[in-house]
Amino acid sequence: MSSAWENFFAATVVLASAGPIKHRLAEAFREHLADLEEEELPREIRDEYTSLSSAMCCVRPMKGETAIQATVRKMSDSEAGGCAVRIVGMLGVLARLQAAQRAPKLRAVGED
Repeated sequence: MSSAWENFFAATVVLASAGPIKHRLAEAFREHLADLEEEELPREIRDEYTSLSSAMCCVRPMKGETAIQATVRKMSDSEAGGCAVRIVGMLGVLARLQAAQRAPKLRAVGED
């Protein structure tokens, strides 16, 4: 899971950088999320990732552009912002899952 967490964190850093949201979204997804395999992801975010991935590549590209670029080009700024929120939300789920794995397990012990 740490690899997925690292990819989503890196994508979120790009989303939080300066520049137009559509450019940041296309770069974040292309550079850090597009090549993730569904099996690499925890089941808690697989459906959301698959849905986002489909939404990010649904427009047929023109010559010289990728499906991601074409799809984001056709989005409104509000739609692009919604996709960015979905990415940050998945990072939040991954962070909670990692924290739960690291939490110390307490056990009760009897008095002597």
